[in-house]
Amino acid sequence: PAQPEPAQPTTAATPPRDTRAPFRFDYERFRRSLRHPVRGRRHGEDPETRSRRMKVREMMKFAWDNYKQYALGKNELRPLSKNGHIGNMFGGLRGATVVDALDTLYIMELEEEFQEAKKWVEKSFDLNVNGEASLFEVNIRYIGGLLAAYYLTGEEMFKNKALELGEKLLPAFNTPTGIPRGVINLGRQDTCSLFSSCSGMSWSWGWASAGSSILAEFGTLHLEFLHLSELSGNPVFAEKAIPVSPLSQVMNIRKVLNRVEKPQGLYPNFLSPVTGNWVQHHVSIGGLGDSFYEYLIKSWLMSDKKDSEAKRMYDNALEAIEKHLVRKSAGGLTYIAEWRGGVLDHKMGHLACFSGGMIALGAEHAGEERKQHYMDLAAEITNTCHESYARSDTKLGPEAFRFDAGTEAMATRLSERYYILRPEVVESFMYMWRLTHDPKYRQWGWEVVKALEKHCRVEAGFSGIRDVYTTPPTHDNMQQSFFLAETLKYLYLLFCEDDVLSLDDWVFNTEAHPLPVNHTNFKA
Repeated sequence: PAQPEPAQPTTAATPPRDTRAPFRFDYERFRRSLRHPVRGRRHGEDPETRSRRMKVREMMKFAWDNYKQYALGKNELRPLSKNGHIGNMFGGLRGATVVDALDTLYIMELEEEFQEAKKWVEKSFDLNVNGEASLFEVNIRYIGGLLAAYYLTGEEMFKNKALELGEKLLPAFNTPTGIPRGVINLGRQDTCSLFSSCSGMSWSWGWASAGSSILAEFGTLHLEFLHLSELSGNPVFAEKAIPVSPLSQVMNIRKVLNRVEKPQGLYPNFLSPVTGNWVQHHVSIGGLGDSFYEYLIKSWLMSDKKDSEAKRMYDNALEAIEKHLVRKSAGGLTYIAEWRGGVLDHKMGHLACFSGGMIALGAEHAGEERKQHYMDLAAEITNTCHESYARSDTKLGPEAFRFDAGTEAMATRLSERYYILRPEVVESFMYMWRLTHDPKYRQWGWEVVKALEKHCRVEAGFSGIRDVYTTPPTHDNMQQSFFLAETLKYLYLLFCEDDVLSLDDWVFNTEAHPLPVNHTNFKA
């Protein structure tokens, strides 16, 4: 629920009084505003597409059932040893797979399984925990998952838990610049409220350059914090992502980024939360940078194309990326290199493969003369990422692939050969299918389904593999929560009609949790 305004100083004769009307989000009005039914209308479809979609649904049921049997309440399933994994990213929070899976179970109409997940969140999901959590991961997985579950179902419990957890993240923004630090202690909240300052609650990752904050982390809060503001009637979330209010928290981040000089128009990956200056000039569209760019175009789309600042920042960033980072290999493959102080590293990470879908999404709204150019670029990048799969023995792609010394779209280092059930390549297939309806994207997605079944499915779930170039592969004994949130959701949507979670109505956060486009104001 919304917090009252801070009380004004009063005398004994005038007791404090909150005169604001209580805020209420009008869920029914919101649902009526959607242009398409959430799960779509059943049109006539060919039997092959339906059977492929149902196969992905069966994979989701298998992944969920094994998680429920062997690891319910833990963060992930270890499918070979048939037990649960907790890890250290979530600061004492549990059930990451449950929260990540909620919306996928709902969309796939796995009703019984959805009710199991909902019951666990209602009865067992404890927010009163103590421990060091990643602001980024808690936001995209837990806040995103709970928000999506609320918008899809109208269950107030999901909304209330999202708002309660969102408040626990706010102390991370208590820095000289308002740029949040990457780690927050979820338990040390007793001296803090939405409207008071907090101290000693957050810090930067030990491995991040000189105590800096990471572009992809502080730049990937906007969508969720705007919705926390929308649902609570409390602007603090949006201000964090502008300070003193959720809305003000995230808008402030933009102010800092617009003020700081961008080398060649590029955004380096590390920024000091103390000075607001870049710490080093490493630029990547993969890990450390990726979802910052994604959230610029998606913020504009989520605003019903009213957030012109986000669109301008996206357009300028993409122009700089194309000029300085996009290259074509000798074999004709287009890729996005990394940039280290002006020197290119001809490597592309699996995480960067989301960019094909992002560029296609942005191209839809570019001027006519640029639209085809960007659709071509998106198709070329998506093709390169497909090649990284096609050139491996398992037909699954490595964590990173290179374009040097005669190698193209293949990992050259042992440390980059693994595949941990990542979604970014099939994410781009889904967007490219929806925006072009070229059947090759469905075919490529089906090849991934077959490879997952052959090489990653084990007796009790799905596991990542240690080397995509070796068959049979060695398994890593981890069923990542994002496999249920993203990989299987995007594969399912690839074989759905376009009105299932229509792009007219929904924007996916970077964990594939659907958040609604703000067509209107739903204050009751």
